[in-house]
Amino acid sequence: MENLWLAFGLTLFAGMATAIGSIIAFKARRADYRFLSVSTGFSAGVMLYLAFVEIFFKGLESLTDHYGDDLGPWINAASFFGGMLLIGLVDNLIPSAENPHETHSEAEIMPLHDASAPIPDSESSIKMNPSEKGLQNDSAHSRKLMRTGLFLALVIGIHNFPEGLATFMAALQNPGLGVAIAAAIALHNIPEGISVSVPIFYATGDRRRAFLYSVLSGLAEPLGALTAYVAMRFFLADSSGAIPSQVLGISFGVVAGIMVYISLDELLPTSRAYGKGHDSLYGLVAGMMVMALSLLLMKP
Repeated sequence: MENLWLAFGLTLFAGMATAIGSIIAFKARRADYRFLSVSTGFSAGVMLYLAFVEIFFKGLESLTDHYGDDLGPWINAASFFGGMLLIGLVDNLIPSAENPHETHSEAEIMPLHDASAPIPDSESSIKMNPSEKGLQNDSAHSRKLMRTGLFLALVIGIHNFPEGLATFMAALQNPGLGVAIAAAIALHNIPEGISVSVPIFYATGDRRRAFLYSVLSGLAEPLGALTAYVAMRFFLADSSGAIPSQVLGISFGVVAGIMVYISLDELLPTSRAYGKGHDSLYGLVAGMMVMALSLLLMKP
């Protein structure tokens, strides 16, 4: 398998962007929400363009070559929607009591990097259920925040698993595509790192612990890559160790489906939540334009 270590490295880079988000939460004096909005929209543009213009048709080409013009397109379409179904099932199997892309105000983030900043009260520090508002018991409040932070870390980690699989598979076959997808997912993971750090810090007062959990949530991406490698190496490869073309074609369809789902279900809503006006649209179009230009320049 060519490009194996590069594919692992790109997947690790994308996953560790949650740590960058945590560092930003602890170091930045002001949260640049417009940057987060535009960059997340940019990620969605990159991933949507790659999925529909490049990856989907790479899968179609491989499957048509192997199965013919009649059956190949059907298998490619099934692979695409199978990828969407895969991550959709992950979404539905996870309780949705908390939003892993919840925005946090400057008042919430300020105490993370400034010990003299006032701690927001229980109603403004973390959005709680209506029945829990007005809670005066600090220990109970801390337990609630800790559960929230751990839950967010778990949810983000589970979501990062198929993202890691998608990044690894794309990079394994085309390093240029892998770099683009890894960069897009890394931008997407930055606000997720902030979302994990905020409640855990408020629950424990421990910056190191909050940082550790944000890092652990990102490690699910290289774990997804490792799972993909083991599956291909020991279960899907032929006797010579090569991956059959039909397996590659199906994997491209699955990756395209995963990327479209992530873009529509996570990236664009997050971009809209952080931005104002047309910020998310500007980022989306810019991501598509940059990706289109990159693909055109990479053509032999």
